[in-house]
Amino acid sequence: MSSSPAVSPPSTSIRASVVVPVFRPGAAFDELIASLDRQTLDHGRFEVLLCDDGSGEETAARLVEIARDRPYVRVAYLPHSGWPGTPRNHGIDDARGTYIQFVDQDDWLYDGALEALCDYADEHASDVVVGREVGIGRRLPSRIFRRDIPRARLGEDPLLEMLTPHKMFRTSFLREKRIRFPDGKVRLEDHLFVMRAYFEASTISILASRPCYAWVKHAGSASSSRIEPETYFPHLEAVLDLVERYTEPGRLRDRLLRHWFRGKILKRVSGKKYAGYPEEYRQRLLDVVIPLARRRFGPGVDGGLAFPNRIRAALLRADRRADLLTFARFEAELTCRAVVTSARWSRGGGLYLTVDVSITRDGQDALEFEPGTGVMTSLPIAMDGLPTGLLEAKREMSNDHVELVWRDKAAAIERRVANLHPRSLDSLRIAIDPLKVFRPDDESRGAKLFVTVRRAGWTFDVPLRADAATLAAAGRSPLLAGRTCTPVAGRGGAVELRRQYPGGRLKDLAGRAVRRVRSGSRTK
Repeated sequence: MSSSPAVSPPSTSIRASVVVPVFRPGAAFDELIASLDRQTLDHGRFEVLLCDDGSGEETAARLVEIARDRPYVRVAYLPHSGWPGTPRNHGIDDARGTYIQFVDQDDWLYDGALEALCDYADEHASDVVVGREVGIGRRLPSRIFRRDIPRARLGEDPLLEMLTPHKMFRTSFLREKRIRFPDGKVRLEDHLFVMRAYFEASTISILASRPCYAWVKHAGSASSSRIEPETYFPHLEAVLDLVERYTEPGRLRDRLLRHWFRGKILKRVSGKKYAGYPEEYRQRLLDVVIPLARRRFGPGVDGGLAFPNRIRAALLRADRRADLLTFARFEAELTCRAVVTSARWSRGGGLYLTVDVSITRDGQDALEFEPGTGVMTSLPIAMDGLPTGLLEAKREMSNDHVELVWRDKAAAIERRVANLHPRSLDSLRIAIDPLKVFRPDDESRGAKLFVTVRRAGWTFDVPLRADAATLAAAGRSPLLAGRTCTPVAGRGGAVELRRQYPGGRLKDLAGRAVRRVRSGSRTK
């Protein structure tokens, strides 16, 4: 692969170019290469561009060995730039595929990813395809991947939840619009690139129905290190400048700016993380973000913030540093628990649980509100001198809900089992249908149950817990539950829903057949 900047024309036979910026890769690089070897797309229909950012002789020898028996792999040896933007740009210039898929050297692709992404892009004439990302050792936002969206709308669909560059882009689109990564060490370079693509694209598509990209967290990764406020936030302002350049003042701009205000500023002055910072670092951070918040984020941005963040934003702008720390410590001390108090099977095949949910601080109810007004009465901060109505959470409380989620981390599967909007968090009745949790093609032997609680704008995600005796009282699952299914209290009392597999197929068939008959009779 040449190191010249000349642009290679796309090939009619190569559907995808996988562009990988490389710098002294570790053992995880072998897993990436193995995942590319396993791609279902014919190896003559895609290429891999390994763009080495001046790693040196040892890496060069390793890349030569990788390319030796893989005709679809090409290698570029580039001068060291110190950041992945320049190697990615070289990949854009040299790609011969119709589409470019960016992959980082420590991550990997699921076996059918390239074929599925190319087919989806062809079907919908997509300039950008956001394939489902799966976090390995990290939690990722889930709302963006709840369903396929062939034509996603910026500001309406949850595109901002995932601004990593791990996406597929139409090569001609990137070149015609001159969309490139900034060269050199630029923080948030992925946001600058992806947002420019989002603004310029005719069609953005989300492929959520199958896992495509494994985003792996490794110890010491850049994303886990503490930022330097004085150098980080000027890069954030470059992203905000981009948003303002492509939007007019109003609802869309406020929605977009709110994403960075919430995620890059307010999140950094909240909860355990902020409370745990050294005092000197907290002051440095606030010295930078307080004027930034006053200058770049207006009332329209605040209007769409959840209740806790509206309080945080007001304290930040008012330079109430001691109160910000008190608020962060208050949040850090909140404890949410969800405990099964009874369990039983119905003859129709459903598992019925009674669950108590509590949110406490120092053993007492932590989130208390006046009936009717929704004014919070348990916050240990005086609101004098701040905007009126700041403690009113009525809007958020109308959206309070409790979800039961079945989560199989190994298989990267998450399914919502139940969604309740209770008036009280005590004695919640939750029904689980195993034949909906475990679909006909599932090979799972079971996974843990989690409870997501949304209360007045705070969100808690905790394991469902129970003692073994409570779950044992439910007895054996009935025939109409399909394969034998058992709720079990695992380590620390965390509830797992386990089932017989591969045995019990006839039970499964019988249970599903009865459900179909019942469903048919109800529709007549």
